[in-house]
Amino acid sequence: MSEKLKVQLQCPIPKFDFDVITLGHGSGGLLTHRLLQSGVFDVLKNDLLDQQHDGASFSLQGRTAFSTDSYVISPIFFPGGNIGDLAINGTVNDLAMCGAEAKYLSLAFIIEEGFTMEEFWKVMVSIKEAANNAGVKIVTGDTKVVEKGKGDKIFINTSGIGVIHSKANIHHNNIEEGDVIIVSGNIATHGIAIMSLRKGLEFDTDIKSDTVNLNHTVLRLIEKFGADIKFMRDPTRGGVASVLNEIAELTSHCFYLDQNLIPIDEQVDGACEMLGLDPLYVANEGLFLAVVKKDIADDFLADLKKDANGVNAAIIGSVTHENPGKVIMKSRIGGKRVVNYLTGEQLPRIC
Repeated sequence: MSEKLKVQLQCPIPKFDFDVITLGHGSGGLLTHRLLQSGVFDVLKNDLLDQQHDGASFSLQGRTAFSTDSYVISPIFFPGGNIGDLAINGTVNDLAMCGAEAKYLSLAFIIEEGFTMEEFWKVMVSIKEAANNAGVKIVTGDTKVVEKGKGDKIFINTSGIGVIHSKANIHHNNIEEGDVIIVSGNIATHGIAIMSLRKGLEFDTDIKSDTVNLNHTVLRLIEKFGADIKFMRDPTRGGVASVLNEIAELTSHCFYLDQNLIPIDEQVDGACEMLGLDPLYVANEGLFLAVVKKDIADDFLADLKKDANGVNAAIIGSVTHENPGKVIMKSRIGGKRVVNYLTGEQLPRIC
């Protein structure tokens, strides 16, 4: 982290000419210019963004991956992070799941009239810190302002492009019977951190969101294990169950889980039980699922557990020929059940 950013993180919000964002800040005129110059270009400064053009020009060598996502989380500030670092980490992680190192991101805001500059500054500094941690540059973007009541403080869209590691061959078509399913950490942490703040559901907890960039972790694993890593996905909205159902449907394989092996924080597990939620469907932001060749599973897990992002990693199941296209879980008491797609919306506006 640069010394300048350290100062920005430690010092109070700078003095701006305005306290809240108005419709005029989205007009493209003087107020827009002041907003960008006082809150965006200075914080996100780099050689490409400094051109302040409609787009960014750069060169990439090798296979590339491209991803985009929009972030509409409520509340925008939560234990362990905010919508700013979530937006950067989310797109960086989507590229990592393709086996790619994120290089460049776009950043677009839709801001509701009345959003305070203090909140905007906190979001911007978190964006910069997350981008620095991931080693990615924000090179282009857009800002729009909507009328009061037509947004929810701030929405963010990020798109990213990255270079795929030469040893990566990540695709659901690579999955075979006997492959092993690994999760990189405790499930459901992010979703419960958000739920703990929801109006009408507030409860005391020290649970923090797991939002973090995973690209460095993933690329180290790919460098060592290469194509023996068959598939990767971060189980964000819809959780672990939704990801496994998607790939079961695509591959016609059965994904067999053992509930006793699935890592979950005790507080998170208790909160899910209290709220009547199945943690398999709760959103995550800082972990991934990997389907790997059986021969490397133990070594892969051992390496992952040495990483700060994988200390709670575990083998949670395997790919079998029984019940093709289904996700089956052995329960804690020994019974078996089908884990279906989530029906409806369990956790609205979670990511």
